[in-house]
Amino acid sequence: MQETIKNYKDLQVWQKSVVFITEIYNITKKFPKEEIFGLINQMRRSAVSVPSNIAEGWMRQYTKEYVQFIYHALGSCGELETQLIIAYNLQYIDDNQKFFLLEELTVVIKMLHALLKGLRK
Repeated sequence: MQETIKNYKDLQVWQKSVVFITEIYNITKKFPKEEIFGLINQMRRSAVSVPSNIAEGWMRQYTKEYVQFIYHALGSCGELETQLIIAYNLQYIDDNQKFFLLEELTVVIKMLHALLKGLRK
């Protein structure tokens, strides 16, 4: 039996991306304080942008607009992936954290692509 999607909060990709934000906030709490207006801010903004764009797109009147907001969410995922690699290169996160976060982000990206595919039908 398929669940009925009543609003964006019912979407698994929105739920997953909101949980992911918590992980990003917890990781970035341990970054050097001089990064508060740099990498910490950028990573948090990118992470928050993903479910925010899903929600904003849902509220739009036309599917074409919704698709555009999903593309914005994907763009934020690309930003965050880059920022995670930079954080690793600066030794702010270790191998395990990098692997875990990139795997979680990959799941969100795949879910966004699946949502796009469904919206295009």
